[in-house]
This record gives sequence, structure tokens and C-alpha cells, in this order.
Amino acid sequence: MPRRSLPAQLPDVRDGLTRVERIVLHVLHETQKERDGRNVPTAMLYGRVVEHIDMSPEELTEILARLGARK
Repeated sequence: MPRRSLPAQLPDVRDGLTRVERIVLHVLHETQKERDGRNVPTAMLYGRVVEHIDMSPEELTEILARLGARK
């Protein structure tokens, strides 16, 4: 797992999301819009998220589980 700066690890006081979680949710939302609201495969989401931030597939899976993603 990549080491992140302290500000990237701290949750925002407005909604409790970290910077990384916010990026994942933003990319997920944009990809869902492109797919006309259909579910986004995790592999597709991972490919798009790593264009914005360095993370492992396991870290993405942990974030999705924490955010309540369904399988």
C-alpha cells in the first residue's frame, strides 16, 4: 500500500471522506454516467482510478467495501 501524506489520510469534517475515497467516488460516478447508470466492474473502475492516484487493487477493494459497495 502506498504511503500517503497526512492530509490525504484525514477524513474531511464535512462528510468524513478522505481524499482517496472522494477520488474513487468521483471516478465511479463519472463511469456510471458513461455507462448509462449500469454497474461498473471493479477492474474497469480500478483502471480509471489509477489514472488519478497510485493504489493497489486490494486498497480499492477495501475502500469500496468501506463505502458499502455491493457485489
